[in-house]
Amino acid sequence: MITEEIKDFLNSQKLGYVATVSLDGKPNISPKGTIIGWTAETLAFADIRSPDTMKNLNDNPNVEINVIDPFIRKGYLFQGKARILEDDTLYQEILNHYRKNGIKSPINSIVLVDVSNVVEVVSPLYDLGISEVEIKSKWQKYFATL
Repeated sequence: MITEEIKDFLNSQKLGYVATVSLDGKPNISPKGTIIGWTAETLAFADIRSPDTMKNLNDNPNVEINVIDPFIRKGYLFQGKARILEDDTLYQEILNHYRKNGIKSPINSIVLVDVSNVVEVVSPLYDLGISEVEIKSKWQKYFATL
């Protein structure tokens, strides 16, 4: 399900979004810079500063994660159930991975998501016959002018 290609994509992206829902039905979308493909069936992300996300996951483990390359306008949507890891062997293993990859922020816990569905996300611009090279060039120029 989570192929090496998808893992490489996640490693190349520096921002994704995690969507959760509170007990009273309020949505919460939280940016995350630590989303990784841990195994072929799981994603992980670090709880660095995510009190609403963590409260929602404790109440309702269903989660959606969206990671899109902002230049080529392609990416993935993941759906699954979250498990919160705190100070066990797997927590330490994933924490070590983050530390080896330069994450210095304090990590309160790690969320492991058992992925049930992966959908490729592609911008409607491609439906117009616009090439990936053209789309990437457009957005590189746009961000260069900010």
